[in-house]
Amino acid sequence: MDVLDLARWQFGITTVYHFLMVPLTIGLSLLVAGMQTAWVRTGDRKYYKMTKFWGKLLLINFAMGVVTGIVQEFQFGMTWSAYSRFVGDVFGAPLAMEGLVAFFVESTFLGLWIFGWDRLPRKVHLACAWAFSTATMASAYFILAANSWMQHPVGAELVDGRPRLTSIWAVLGNNTVLVAFPHTIFGAFAVAGSFLVGIAAWHLWKRSAEEPVWRSSVKLGTWVGVVAFAGLAVSGDLQGKLMFEQQPMKMAAAEALCHTERPAAFSVFAIGDVSRPDCENVKSVTVPALLSFLAHNDFTSEVKGIEELVPMYQAKYGTNYPVDERLGELSGKPIDYVPLLPVTYWGFRLMIGFGAIAAGAGLLILWLTRGGRVPTGRWFRLLALGSIATPFLANSFGWIFTEMGRQPFVVVPNPSGVDGVWMFTARAVSNSTPGEVLTSLIALTLVYGVLACVEVFLVRRYVRGGVAGVLPDHGPGPKPDQADRKDDDVLSFAY
Repeated sequence: MDVLDLARWQFGITTVYHFLMVPLTIGLSLLVAGMQTAWVRTGDRKYYKMTKFWGKLLLINFAMGVVTGIVQEFQFGMTWSAYSRFVGDVFGAPLAMEGLVAFFVESTFLGLWIFGWDRLPRKVHLACAWAFSTATMASAYFILAANSWMQHPVGAELVDGRPRLTSIWAVLGNNTVLVAFPHTIFGAFAVAGSFLVGIAAWHLWKRSAEEPVWRSSVKLGTWVGVVAFAGLAVSGDLQGKLMFEQQPMKMAAAEALCHTERPAAFSVFAIGDVSRPDCENVKSVTVPALLSFLAHNDFTSEVKGIEELVPMYQAKYGTNYPVDERLGELSGKPIDYVPLLPVTYWGFRLMIGFGAIAAGAGLLILWLTRGGRVPTGRWFRLLALGSIATPFLANSFGWIFTEMGRQPFVVVPNPSGVDGVWMFTARAVSNSTPGEVLTSLIALTLVYGVLACVEVFLVRRYVRGGVAGVLPDHGPGPKPDQADRKDDDVLSFAY
């Protein structure tokens, strides 16, 4: 493997792992703040216990998110230094704002919230929870603004071969981030909702103490998840329409749409080899004209296919890579403008499918536990714990589709402006040897594997301990007896 492939694998592994923590932190921080608000307003100790229990899991997840997130910053200099030099004048601004404004506020008020129990007045302590949770959303916005600029560069001009920032407000008001942000936030709530539902339902199945806490958590998580899935559908539709305008190749690849169609049908499921851009021997189950509507709100409009888009890209951005030894094996070779079709096609469907499963599982668990009922079969335990994983998978596949669907660009050309501000991924890597990148890839993967074990251990320990394990003057709960160990193994796997 060459430097480019190794660098992409390294960034993909560390980023996907880090993003497992991000949506849970965002969604759970707001839900914990809501639980504490209910306690302050009503005085019901049930909400206090909910705040303490879910807050403990939030802190574990936040700590791991910080540790794994720091590596993302270093990688821009380690393996993507050419990219950093090219976009640094623009890309650095939202990242600096995230660190100096959002993360500073986030960490400050989180510290006050952790150590302020029984030291700060209740309403002041509650305000710290809301400040922390609001800052997590602000942090997400700045990061998404940076990512959205890579997807659709605005607010910059090309000076001496590099983009120079002309308007930070254009970057922060990029229409790409304005639709990506709500979609990401709804995804975070879907993750947090399923997290509540799965763990609380598991405790109900085990007949754990504090049943009111678990029943309230199931109800809260279910309705949050359902609303989040509805929000994902609406925001995803808006995001898709924007992608048809800004990145037509990505959306054609999402459908494995090889030939231009008018009207265009939406492919629900494909049978055959979708990796070939000529689509030979591929049979699809389709919904007639639906893709035209998703693209343009018109059931009769035309949607361009891959075969027509490739010549358009070649005319604008060239047919071959420059002859440059830094490009390695790609030096002087033809540019492949078609993303990896199996990844884009199936990633898009797995994102939607796992999201729908998460919402359906939440509603089913709410129905099964209605009126004080709790199924006793072991299948209910598997349903509860398995449902935790589904929104995590949906988020991961969504981001894999988003990032791999824009290849071969790391900075995608803006089709309506900012001439020259674009960059091929092959030109973005550092001038490193394959051995150097492979060493860091192996080292980071091993470290992240250790961190994964640590997080699963801590989360499982406190989940097992229940409410008693997080209240003052209590440890994380008793050690499991032999009969509980099999259940713990399932919990570990599902998480």
